[in-house]
Amino acid sequence: MLLRDIYEQNHYAFVKTPMTWEESIRECCKPLEADGTVNSEYADDIIECVKKFGPYIVIVPNVAMPHSTARIGSNGKTAIGFMHSDVPVNFEDGDDEKQVKTFFTLSATDQDAHLKNMQMLVQVLMNGEVLERLKNIQSPEELLEIDELISE
Repeated sequence: MLLRDIYEQNHYAFVKTPMTWEESIRECCKPLEADGTVNSEYADDIIECVKKFGPYIVIVPNVAMPHSTARIGSNGKTAIGFMHSDVPVNFEDGDDEKQVKTFFTLSATDQDAHLKNMQMLVQVLMNGEVLERLKNIQSPEELLEIDELISE
């Protein structure tokens, strides 16, 4: 259901070129910006938080969950976006566990919605087969195929 929603709302991006971690944050927020879920300040706030607190958004090797609880740049909508980068994005020099290809961007109207988004995402990421498929995903349609694995 989660990945199907991302697909149906066009909240996804696929990037083939190398990026800095700051560029990756801006890119992964673009699908949510496109429909007005967030504005460009949202990416700026996440970047500032990572600079201040370190790469807290890298939740497991290869997966980042960019989000801000300050709701700066959030337009009062709850959504999850997805981005895949063919080239791993390095969030911390010398630490392979801080390289990311899979991004799930969270935006929420309030703390309860934010926690619900996080819980849904954690359920998805607990499936090893799903994680592996997400790491190598190449097309939006694969989101639907992977969603079927979660629904089984």
